[in-house]
Amino acid sequence: MGTREKIETVLTRARERTAGLTDCVDGEDLVAQHSALMSPLVWDLAHIGNQEELWLVRDVGGREPVRRDIDELYDAFKHSRNSRPSLPLLNPDEAREYVRTVRDKSWDVLDRSTFRGRPLEENGFAFGMIAQHEQQHAETMLATHQLRTGPAVLAAESAPRVGGAMDEDEVVIPSGEFTMGTSDDPWALDNERSAHRVHVPAFVIDAVPVTNGRYLEFMDDGGYARPELWSERGWAHRLGAGLDAPQFWENDGCGTWWRRRFGVTEPIHLQEPVVHVCFFEAEAFARWDGKRLPTEAEWEKAARWDPFTGRSRRFPWGDAEPDSSLANLGQRHLGPAVVGAYPSGASPLGVHQLIGDVWEWTSSPFEPYPGFSAFPYREYSEVFYGGDYRVLRGGSFGTDPVACRGTFRNWDHPIRRQIFSGFRCARDLPGDDR
Repeated sequence: MGTREKIETVLTRARERTAGLTDCVDGEDLVAQHSALMSPLVWDLAHIGNQEELWLVRDVGGREPVRRDIDELYDAFKHSRNSRPSLPLLNPDEAREYVRTVRDKSWDVLDRSTFRGRPLEENGFAFGMIAQHEQQHAETMLATHQLRTGPAVLAAESAPRVGGAMDEDEVVIPSGEFTMGTSDDPWALDNERSAHRVHVPAFVIDAVPVTNGRYLEFMDDGGYARPELWSERGWAHRLGAGLDAPQFWENDGCGTWWRRRFGVTEPIHLQEPVVHVCFFEAEAFARWDGKRLPTEAEWEKAARWDPFTGRSRRFPWGDAEPDSSLANLGQRHLGPAVVGAYPSGASPLGVHQLIGDVWEWTSSPFEPYPGFSAFPYREYSEVFYGGDYRVLRGGSFGTDPVACRGTFRNWDHPIRRQIFSGFRCARDLPGDDR
């Protein structure tokens, strides 16, 4: 697929998903704030259009502004999420018309692009960046749908329910250097750059993400009532927030746990990866299990390093783009598949589901790689470095393939649970010289 065709495909797919997430609810739901953690859906919709206008229409295309008067309204750094409902936002019809107008102009810019020149234009980077931006907001809007109350409005095929009983399997990752990050992926974002060599001592990592069944064992063993399993800060948060189970779980009083998912309540599936847990919960489970969370470098080595060639792949299975046989991505399903459901997507050493299903917490804070350079704007990554964030890796069932690869880095506050976050554990290899 050529660059132009690829851009057309990813931009069209992103807009179809945005429309699906905003057309399925009425105007009242679009303008409502369903959680103080999230923007109204109509803000996300117009913000998507505004970013596309700024970068594709005005910058790359050199065209006159469509709506310069709304730039400040949709600047995410000028208005916190909880303040956005009080702004004079475009109404749903105005927002839809705005994004349509911007997209028409973007197609015209694409028709005239040579994909050469400034770094922003080389290999269609700006178009890829905008497709990733829209899909990142689509996943955020999907999280907003999970937080909204009322009848179900989303539908999708059930995720695969056939897999292996692998929730206690482990894989040894040998000691040695590997190449972390990338310098040659044309659409990689600034925080993924540059490629650099990292020595990682030998370690052991779970073959699959931690399942609901394993997490219930932690809960049944008093995991939420044992301060020795939690960090001091984690325990304080557990008490203050009243955490006693993953978000959206409810006990029926008869010993059965149920989960609310996009307006549907269903029994917990024991072989699905646990989702909607914060970093502190993941950390406490790992300590209960006699393990720890992997570092970001360990996670990436497990996901990308090929022990037979010594090179770092783009994905665990190789360099081919993900499809439905390799990973659970792109909102194809409305939840994770059971563990072991994608054997073709495993790494060469046999680590499964590193891509898709659930974002995986790592122990690493969000920091720049050696040689980092902000591009094309500081607010994408640089302003977050050194803050109160932990890195998540791998994408979820709600992450589109255009915004997911072995080098892609996500980050969030350690208390966050509304995101589609899970984890897997790691441990040191006894006798290894660290």
